[in-house]
Amino acid sequence: MLTIAVSKGRIYEEALPFLAEAGIVPTDDPTTCRKLILQTTRPDVQLVIIRATDVPTFVEYGAADLGIAGKDVLLEHGTEALYEPLDLNIARCRLMTAAHKDAPPITGRVRVATKYVKTAQSYFASLGIQAEIIKLYGSMELAPLVGLADCIVDLVDTGNTLKANDLEPRELIMNISSRLVVNKAAMKMKNADIAQLLAQFEKTLAQRV
Repeated sequence: MLTIAVSKGRIYEEALPFLAEAGIVPTDDPTTCRKLILQTTRPDVQLVIIRATDVPTFVEYGAADLGIAGKDVLLEHGTEALYEPLDLNIARCRLMTAAHKDAPPITGRVRVATKYVKTAQSYFASLGIQAEIIKLYGSMELAPLVGLADCIVDLVDTGNTLKANDLEPRELIMNISSRLVVNKAAMKMKNADIAQLLAQFEKTLAQRV
């Protein structure tokens, strides 16, 4: 049995058609079922549906053999203990800084609100900017409006939420997409099964180009 961890929300929705092309379709309706472990039309593959930030942890510690998660989550977690063989090119967006539309360019010390603490620290350090990072778990757009931070680091898709709150995207930190990660021990112990699945995924990706 191979277990694939998939994060809830947009990644899950976009991963389902991709998995279906490899013959992996949940036997329960994913839109109504409240199960966290889903059997599939492939008896040798099951899905576990969890929070995005937990996917690399489940895979690293062997609770799942493979996982699908955004590159933003993987950067925060660290991928030293994982294989990252494929960019699935789904759930694409951008990791960017954003600030109030009337805010001046950032110079000197800056206060940044984000849930991407490691990534933000690394980014501003690479620019030689001293940054105080304030960790938030949501409502990032509020931080510059109430004076909590000078700017934010967050995912940007359409930019509509930023615009609605008088913010604007500034610097692009990284283009983000969802990646397939594999547990290192599973890659050795279940090599034939995982290699076969990777080959199917690669074929699907090639057909989508």
